[in-house]
Amino acid sequence: MLKKYFYTFLLILILLSALFLPGCQGSAQKADPPSPSASEAPAASEAPTAPPAASKSAPASEDTPEEPKTTADPEDSSPSPAAPSTTGKLCVSGTQLTGEHGEAVQLRGISTHGLAWFPDYVNEDCFSELKQEWNANVIRLAMYTAESGGYCTDGNQEDLKNLIRSGVCYAADQDLYVIVDWHILSDSDPNTYLEESRAFFNELSAEFAGQNHILYEICNEPNGSTGWSEIKSYAEQIIPVIRANDPDAVILIGTPNWSQYVDQAAADPITGYDNLMYSLHFYAATHKEDLRSRMVSALSAGLPIFVTEYGICDASGNGAIDISQADQWVAELNRHNLSYVAWNLSNKNESSALFKSSCTKTSGFTPEDLSESGQWVYQMLTGGPDTNPASAKTSGADSASGTNSAPGASDHDSASTPSTDGASEAPASPDGSQTFTTDSGTLSVTLTIVNSWETDGIPYYQYSLSLQNISGSACTGWSIDLPFVKSLTFSDGWNGEYSVEDETLHITSKDYNGAIPAGESVSDIGFIIYGGKL
Repeated sequence: MLKKYFYTFLLILILLSALFLPGCQGSAQKADPPSPSASEAPAASEAPTAPPAASKSAPASEDTPEEPKTTADPEDSSPSPAAPSTTGKLCVSGTQLTGEHGEAVQLRGISTHGLAWFPDYVNEDCFSELKQEWNANVIRLAMYTAESGGYCTDGNQEDLKNLIRSGVCYAADQDLYVIVDWHILSDSDPNTYLEESRAFFNELSAEFAGQNHILYEICNEPNGSTGWSEIKSYAEQIIPVIRANDPDAVILIGTPNWSQYVDQAAADPITGYDNLMYSLHFYAATHKEDLRSRMVSALSAGLPIFVTEYGICDASGNGAIDISQADQWVAELNRHNLSYVAWNLSNKNESSALFKSSCTKTSGFTPEDLSESGQWVYQMLTGGPDTNPASAKTSGADSASGTNSAPGASDHDSASTPSTDGASEAPASPDGSQTFTTDSGTLSVTLTIVNSWETDGIPYYQYSLSLQNISGSACTGWSIDLPFVKSLTFSDGWNGEYSVEDETLHITSKDYNGAIPAGESVSDIGFIIYGGKL
């Protein structure tokens, strides 16, 4: 239904353009596709905002099939033919997801939002439409664990498990693969609810044993101070629970820093089990070339990666959209034949939702129902107009990639990294950015407000930060102090270590972006605060 309406809508736009746009005579002009804009209002308060997203595989057994060659064209967005009825039970060979006969498989689909908040999208008509009209071949069922309505807090566990059971059945009926997602977020460390996780996966993997279309994602986005060692310890306790009931199911494991630090998993992978993959998450307006480079490096080290969640907006889930970066991500994922799942199947009032907040349907969608993110995902999955990265346009965020920091950064050298006292005195440019130099003249710092909104009357600000080494020698680590005009509360941050003291936000480098050669830069650093402003 959506496909028919989409192209009818597009034809009308083309005819109107021919009638009313000047300068059309004498040459054919390609019309832009319809571009419904996502609402600019803040995220709805009933559900949390998704924070930023972010390997060497275990040795294959002797009967593991030979690793297939990747033949995906980076410019080709045609849908994968993978389906349970044809490619069967999935396996992992080297870094490649494969079908039961060893053929390379790429899954591309859509994730629900939290099942407790948006349960009505789990219905057979919706899943049929995503399969038939959107060309999706995988659905992810995101069950939050710790938030309001979460499985391990005040949620109704039986209702949530029944939603998963329904989703698994609908996916089977529509010949879709399905991911059962233990969606940790505010709980940060998957070990927080280890026993609940153990019981959950034991019950459902026993119930679903023998079905060939199910993948298990055992920890969505570990974050905060949770490191790979804690995640690995958790995974090594949950994997055997699932394996006791389903010896071969593909199991997806989250990585540190909102599933961005795949390099840490590559350096110390889980061994002793087959059919494991590691999650990487990105939000295109925030995570750019730095994270793509880390992904490719982890693949080169032998880590099998599955992008179980991504968005084309910024990491808040409710900010600027960057079409150019989204297209670059898809080209890179296709180049390596990696699977990827879009966030999110809802009408939540945020830019990552696929449907406008005014759309109350749970199936039978038309082009007018789609948000800007929804329109892009639909066009990308179906090969619709203007999905070629060469013709893409950027909306909202700056599409330029930051300069990569040197890999393998050395230990932090506090003596060579002064703070930026007096930063608030720097004049702001018309685009909301400030550029200033640290006291010692080592670093040039550019700070930009990329988004702001209010929730329950509280102002939120999202900043991006880039640093350039303007000295004549290499910097081995950096530390920035940002003074604000009043007390602030830190909400989220990425690609840095953050702490707050009164009106000052302290940011120090991570181990992978502390080293900055002379004349070079690091970027893709950002944070969200509320209550304070520079």
